[in-house]
Amino acid sequence: MTKSLTIRRPDDWHLHLRDGDMLRAVLPHTAAHFARAIIMPNLVPPVVTGAQAAAYRDRIMAALPRDADFTPLMTLYLTEDTDPADVAAAHAAGLIHAVKLYPAGATTNSASGVANFDNVSKTLAKMAEIGLPLCTHGEVTDPSVDIFDREAVFIDRVLDPIRRSHPDLRVVMEHITTSDAVDYVKSSTANLAATITTHHLVINRNHILAGGIKPHYYCLPVAKRESHRLALRAAATSGDARFFLGTDSAPHTDANKLLPCGCAGCFTATNTMSILAEVFEQDGALDQLEAFTSLNGPGYYGLPVNDATLTLTRQAPSYPPHIDTPDGPVTVFDPDMPLNWSVA
Repeated sequence: MTKSLTIRRPDDWHLHLRDGDMLRAVLPHTAAHFARAIIMPNLVPPVVTGAQAAAYRDRIMAALPRDADFTPLMTLYLTEDTDPADVAAAHAAGLIHAVKLYPAGATTNSASGVANFDNVSKTLAKMAEIGLPLCTHGEVTDPSVDIFDREAVFIDRVLDPIRRSHPDLRVVMEHITTSDAVDYVKSSTANLAATITTHHLVINRNHILAGGIKPHYYCLPVAKRESHRLALRAAATSGDARFFLGTDSAPHTDANKLLPCGCAGCFTATNTMSILAEVFEQDGALDQLEAFTSLNGPGYYGLPVNDATLTLTRQAPSYPPHIDTPDGPVTVFDPDMPLNWSVA
């Protein structure tokens, strides 16, 4: 039985840090284990220009613990008014590493997102020209489409037409939740990859709804049926370089989660690596953990693999049930299973 596992230090290719007091409270939990992270731009107001991305990066760096070694990889929020020249300049300066597409109204702070995709065609063309990835929140917001079908419909109605119109555009399907998305990535010949969250490897929709509503398992995209969860696990543990970790760790205070209309998001930054080690061991794939967390993402984004390492030991970890913030407690994701791996 393996008692310890040392891997290259991991990265998180989809992370919400928020701002202000919340940023200062949650950032140390990511920086403790992860060397880099793709930072989501859906603040209020959103990060839509290079200047705003630079200012946000400065606030993140100011919030880092003094001894932390962490690099935020900034993104811009795509709107119908995004200036392609500003995107290109921010990319050329090494400031941004992706642009994020939110369909308007799809998730937290997405009201400024895209409603008419024809209006972003020039920006997408410029991104394809300069090799800048588009990260997608892959759900349609058509109220006639069932919430459990919105990812599959997004592929057909939005993503596939975008990729046909811009074949050189590099795309990351973020936080995929269905076998449809897994199959779509596998069928692609070039330029397409996907992130998978920690929580979608662990929970299905029963965790949210069976035996009473459990708001701390509610996220967007919402967890799907068990067959989809198993497809995600097979993809994550396969070693396929097109799949890599993006936690989508999304902090909300308990007061904002436990409402008649509560916020979507699971806060997993604290215990992700212990959970992933458990998942990969359960599936007989501990030897693929490093690829999923530390190798595949840098490979897709064209960045070097981290020199530093992280060691996991076979020892039951102890994590707090919540973290304290000035605005109130944030519940740490409960994987609903015993954990047997700790970060040394």
